Amino acid sequence: MSDHASTYFDRKRSASYDRRAARLLGGLYRRVAADVTALAPPGAVVLDVGTGPGRLLHQLAARRADLVLGGVDLSADMVAVADAAAGAWSSRITFQVADVTSLPQPDDSVDLIVSTLSMHEWPDHRRAVAELWRVLRPGGLLLVYDFRFARFEREAFSDFARLRRVPVRLKWWPVALFAGVTAAKH
Repeated sequence: MSDHASTYFDRKRSASYDRRAARLLGGLYRRVAADVTALAPPGAVVLDVGTGPGRLLHQLAARRADLVLGGVDLSADMVAVADAAAGAWSSRITFQVADVTSLPQPDDSVDLIVSTLSMHEWPDHRRAVAELWRVLRPGGLLLVYDFRFARFEREAFSDFARLRRVPVRLKWWPVALFAGVTAAKH
């Protein structure tokens, strides 16, 4: 992610983003949570890259008690907001400050990586996707959701199998504002 994102999302802006996300992005988070819930194998390790206020992980914790959940974000203040909002799920979700190009997870340690609305902030898609590849286990899945018109570099995902990019339309939105990228590590 860009350095701008880490400094822009101070404590006040992180809390403001969380309030707006609760109102405006609830439908997207529910859709992504449904996708992850359906695709994650039992006991899966799930990593949310660019977790922001952690709302997606909170929903996943409520839906699937068997998942091992972690989230990373470049902003320490955003991670603090996510951690504070975890409430009853705080013992089940680990939040860390990290850049998408330098994740703290070991090689081949994650079953499913999900990212919502952060890819457009990644300054170097090739480095970011290479890092996602590194931490994803063979057979693991990558799900990236972002604005439909965000820059998408297909060649950055060339190591992945079954790469697909499709519009994501939420039932109450008149047009597809988002797109989803799915891929598998072979």
